[in-house]
Amino acid sequence: MSDAAIESLANLGPKSAAVLAAAGIATLGELRALGAVAAYAKARRSGQRVSLNLLWALEGALMGVDWREVARAHRTRLLMALEDHEQRGA
Repeated sequence: MSDAAIESLANLGPKSAAVLAAAGIATLGELRALGAVAAYAKARRSGQRVSLNLLWALEGALMGVDWREVARAHRTRLLMALEDHEQRGA
C-alpha cells in the first residue's frame, strides 16, 4: 500500500496529489514517512500555493478521518506542530 496513489486516500484528490508531487512527494509511503506537518511544510517551501486546508486534508487522510473534523478538533495541535517544525528549520 505504500506505493499506492496519494489520491486514493480520502480527503486528497488529483490537485492535492499534483501539489505534493511538485514538492517531491510522489507516493503514499513518502507521505506517511513525512507525516502531515512536514509534507505540508515541504509543499509550501516548494512554492506551491497551499492553504491550511491542505494540512487538514493531509492529517485527515493519514488518520482516516474527514478533513473538517481535523480542522475542528486538531487545528491547534497541528498549528503548534507546524510552528515547531518551522522553527527547527526542518
